[in-house]
Amino acid sequence: MPRILAVANRKGGVGKTTTTVNVATAMAAAGKKVLVIDLDPQGNASTSMGIDKKGAVRSSYDVLLGEAKLTEAVVWTEIPNFSLVPSSPDLAAAEIELIEMDRREFALKKAINKDAVNYDYILIDCPPSLSLITINALVAADAVIVPLQCEFLALEGISDLIQNINIIKKNFNPNLTLHGVVLTMYDKRNNLTQMVEEDVRNFFGKKVYDTVIPRNVKISEAPSHGKPVLLYDFKCPGSQAYIGLTKEVLKRERELVA
Repeated sequence: MPRILAVANRKGGVGKTTTTVNVATAMAAAGKKVLVIDLDPQGNASTSMGIDKKGAVRSSYDVLLGEAKLTEAVVWTEIPNFSLVPSSPDLAAAEIELIEMDRREFALKKAINKDAVNYDYILIDCPPSLSLITINALVAADAVIVPLQCEFLALEGISDLIQNINIIKKNFNPNLTLHGVVLTMYDKRNNLTQMVEEDVRNFFGKKVYDTVIPRNVKISEAPSHGKPVLLYDFKCPGSQAYIGLTKEVLKRERELVA
C-alpha cells in the first residue's frame, strides 16, 4: 500500500496546493510513483497541473461517493510517475450527500484501499476547512503536512488544526501523525516573519522542517501556466526550496517506516 500524506490547513492561501503539487513533482523526479488527489472544490491542484476539470470524465467527487474507482478517475500529467485525480465543483455539495452514507468518514479510505496499490505515495490536497471532505482525507492519511504562512494569526489557526488532528486520531485513525510543519511565504527581511518562525519552532520543535518556502514571484506565476514551479523555472529560489523540502519529507519517511 502507498504512504498517504494529507496536506492540510484550515486557513486558505497558505500554500497547500503549491506544496502538494511541487512536493509530488520532486518525488516523481526522484523515481517515486505519486498520485495527487485534489479534494478542494476550487480545483487549484488540477489547474496548477494544466488539467481541464471540465473535460475530466471522472473526479474525486465520484470516487468519494463510490460512483467510480480511483483508477477510473486518474489523469496522467506530463511528468513521468505523476498522476492526478482532478477535482470537481460538485465536491461543494458532497458534504450533504456524504451525511447519508454509512461510515461516511471512511469513504476515501475505502476507495484507496480498493484501488491504489501501484503508487508509492498519495498526496491529498485538502480544502481550507474542517469539512467532512477534510475529515475523509485525515482518516485515510498516514500523516499530515501543514503549510503555515508566516503571518500574525498563523499559530491561532494551526493550534485548532492540531486539536482536530488529535480528535481524528482518537476517534477514527489511531495511526495518524503530524509529519511536519512547513513555513511558507517566508521573507527573511521581515521582522514579523522571523517572530512567527521563532514561535512556531519553539512550539513544534523538530516537527518544523528546516527548509522554508520563500516569497517568490515564480511560485505565484507557475499555476497560470499549468505547471508546478519546478517545471516553470527550475532554478528559481522557490523551486530549489521545494526540492529541499521534498528531501526532508522523504528522509522523515524513511525514519517513520524504518
